[in-house]
Amino acid sequence: MKSIIRFFAVTVLFFIGQNGYSQDPNFHVYLSFGQSNMEGAAPIEAEDKINIDPRFQVLEAVNCPDLNREMGKWYTAIPPLCRCKTGLTLTDNFGRTMVDHLPKNIKVGVVNVAVGGCKIELFDKDNFENYMKTAPDWMLGIIKEYNGSPYARLVEMAKIAQKTGVIKGILLHQGESNTGDTLWPKKVKIVYDNLMKDLNLDPKKVPLLSGETVHEEQKGKCASMNKIIATLPQTIPTSYVISSKGCAVASDFLHFSAVGYRDLGKRYAEKMLSLLGYKLDSPN
Repeated sequence: MKSIIRFFAVTVLFFIGQNGYSQDPNFHVYLSFGQSNMEGAAPIEAEDKINIDPRFQVLEAVNCPDLNREMGKWYTAIPPLCRCKTGLTLTDNFGRTMVDHLPKNIKVGVVNVAVGGCKIELFDKDNFENYMKTAPDWMLGIIKEYNGSPYARLVEMAKIAQKTGVIKGILLHQGESNTGDTLWPKKVKIVYDNLMKDLNLDPKKVPLLSGETVHEEQKGKCASMNKIIATLPQTIPTSYVISSKGCAVASDFLHFSAVGYRDLGKRYAEKMLSLLGYKLDSPN
């Protein structure tokens, strides 16, 4: 009888571990993906590497020996937060703002998988190989860092993150390479729905925040795409559009400057905090 009881006890503990019940509900994880504005195209400045609360973490999605980081491990979120040599990204000030305004017992982690210049099709797990046939060599080099599939790497890292934390939202900044594509919202929905399914997530509890391209008032070269991005909530009811109006931009009018990324990241955080029931003007 004792051996039977012991067997059942071990079995129960095994399934508890397999189903993620060891997750820390106070470790909030955000998946982020997109193209160059999610990678981060602005130089990382001195202020971006100081005063970082260790409650803000990044899960490294590639091996970065020069940064002493290994893929699949958590680190204090000192930029770069995408790949080893990318620039400042909006996820930086997103995470900083989140931990500044959440209770002190809550940690925030980000997982950033992004590929400059890519269309949303690159993250469609069933059709990305067809898209890659037309991708330039430099982009193929970036994709290779994700073992040939950015979407698969994002899911792989997300599953690692789920062992210790809870995925609370998804951050997207993409669209420049799909400018004029009215099917873009449906293509984003394919990716979003796949993430919900592959990670066993409830869309009612995991919103999608999608940022605008450089705004027309900042002479954005892809500003016309913002009209299409604005329609995303019609296709994904749990999605929210983050305005880029007034965010400082780089000289190419495609990317944001460091100041612009900090502002945009704060705006993503403002929306996420409001969805969580917090107010930005009352830090804890």
